Amino acid sequence: MPDLGIRVLFEGNNLIRLLGGLWVTVKISLLSASISIVLGIALGMLMTLRNPVTKCLTRIYLEFIRIMPQLVLLFLVYFGAAKTFNVHISGEIAAILVFVLWGTAEMGDLVRGAIISIPKHQYESSAALGLTRFQIYRYVIIPQTVRRLLPLAINLVTRMIKTTSLIVLIGVVEMLKVGQQIIEANRYTAPSAALWIYAAIFFFYFAVCFPISKLAGMLEKRWQN
Repeated sequence: MPDLGIRVLFEGNNLIRLLGGLWVTVKISLLSASISIVLGIALGMLMTLRNPVTKCLTRIYLEFIRIMPQLVLLFLVYFGAAKTFNVHISGEIAAILVFVLWGTAEMGDLVRGAIISIPKHQYESSAALGLTRFQIYRYVIIPQTVRRLLPLAINLVTRMIKTTSLIVLIGVVEMLKVGQQIIEANRYTAPSAALWIYAAIFFFYFAVCFPISKLAGMLEKRWQN
């Protein structure tokens, strides 16, 4: 009977190492997403201002982040900063910085869209009640915006989790990197182990992302009714 290589998953501490790599992936994603959501809300509110300077600067930032691939941003921060400014940045810190830059831009645009989608009469009715601009945003606009944004923010988290697979290229030992190490260590004794290792990695990504995606879908359907 041919050796299918699945045994490699359960040899030694290989499975525990993969789960440890998954924790690194989830940790970087959740930390980056948390910071991005906070900064993105502030950026989105700035993008709705009628100040031409603010509009220009936020648009440049948004377009730069959208045009530039995340992998190039990772290389710029991790390798470029080290060479240019002679500072050492760990792979995890570089990944968090890049994902925060990316997530803030994405979240900011979502916030902007959510705010401008709120009917104009909401502002007018609130002002007629004597509320200040700050109170209008605090008690009327922001609660409605958060309700519309929450499913989209949750989807952003799943995108970040999947995009963390790129950080293997700057030396971060996350789940994909651990899988490559296990495959390399068993190249001759179990040549078919790669299939099972990558299948396990797929399963772990699915196990983390699927419930989050379902939660976003449930919230969206619930609040649309």
